[in-house]
Amino acid sequence: MPFLSVSDVSKLFGGVTAVDHVSFAVDRGQVVGFLGPNGAGKSTTMRMITQYYEPDTGAITLDGVPLADASRAAKRRIGYLAENNPLYEDMLVHDYLAFIADLRQLEGLPRRQALDAAVTATGIESVYYRPIAELSKGFRQRVGLAQAILHRPDLLVLDEPTEGLDPNQRVEIRRLIGALGKDRTVILSTHVLSEVQQTCSRLLIINRGKIVADGAVDRLIAQAAGAVEIAVEASGAGVAEALGKLPGVRRVTPAAVPVDGRVAVTLTVDGARDLRPEIFALAQARGWTLYELHRQAGTLEDLFQQLTQGGA
Repeated sequence: MPFLSVSDVSKLFGGVTAVDHVSFAVDRGQVVGFLGPNGAGKSTTMRMITQYYEPDTGAITLDGVPLADASRAAKRRIGYLAENNPLYEDMLVHDYLAFIADLRQLEGLPRRQALDAAVTATGIESVYYRPIAELSKGFRQRVGLAQAILHRPDLLVLDEPTEGLDPNQRVEIRRLIGALGKDRTVILSTHVLSEVQQTCSRLLIINRGKIVADGAVDRLIAQAAGAVEIAVEASGAGVAEALGKLPGVRRVTPAAVPVDGRVAVTLTVDGARDLRPEIFALAQARGWTLYELHRQAGTLEDLFQQLTQGGA
C-alpha cells in the first residue's frame, strides 16, 4: 500500500479546471519533485494534499485512510511550507515557533525536544531571538521550514521553498531539504530544474491540470526525445561541410572563433542517432586532427519544454 495516494482528483474554480483527474502514488521515504509551468495545477494539488482545499472529485489517502475521514489526525502527520511562506513579522522567531507549537498541541518534554530538533535541523540558532522582520530571505525560509517540521511530520510538502533566494541561499536550503528527506517523505515544487536533479529521486510533471510524466529523474531525462547536440573541434579541410552532410544532422552551428586553423562547431542531431563513431571514422578518412568530440544528451530542461510547450 502506498504511503500517499492521489486518485482521480479534480478541482475547479469558477468553472475553470485547475486539476483534471490527477492520479499518482508516493511511497515512504521518497523525495518527489513536482514540476509544471505557472498555472499548471501544482500548488492546487499540493493544497489538496495538505487539506487547504477539498477535491471536487476523487480521493486522497494517507496510509490507506481517506483524508476526508481522518482530517485532524492526517494534519498531524503533514508539514507544509506554502509558496509565499506566511510569517508573522512582528514576532520573534522564538515566539513564532512557540505559537506554532501551541497550534500543534505540543506540551512538556516533547515540545522542548521538538523545538530543539527543528531549530538545530534548520540552523536558525543565531536568529532565534530576533524579530522575523529583520531576517534575510534565506533565514525566513529556514524559519518556514522549521515550523513545517516542528511536529515531526511523516509527509513534508514544500511549495517553491527556494523562490527568491540568491544562489548561495539556494544551495543551503537545498542541502537542508536533502537532509530532511532522509527520514521523511517529501514533495517538492520548484521552478529551478537543477534542484530536482540534485535533490529528488522521482519526478512528476503536470501540465494543464494533468500529469504528463512520472518516474525516476534519470530515466525520464534519458528518455527525453528530440535532438541532441554534438560538439566537434577539429583541424583539416572541409570539416564543417563534411559534418553537415552526415545522415541525421539537422544543423551545423559555429561554436567558437577558429584558433590555429581549427574549426569548432555544434551539430544538432536526431536524438535516435549517436554520430560520434561516424565522425571519428570520417576524421580518420579525411586526415583531420580531432581536439574535441562530445555529445550532450537530453536534459531536464529539454524534457520539461517538450511536455509543457503547446500542450501535452
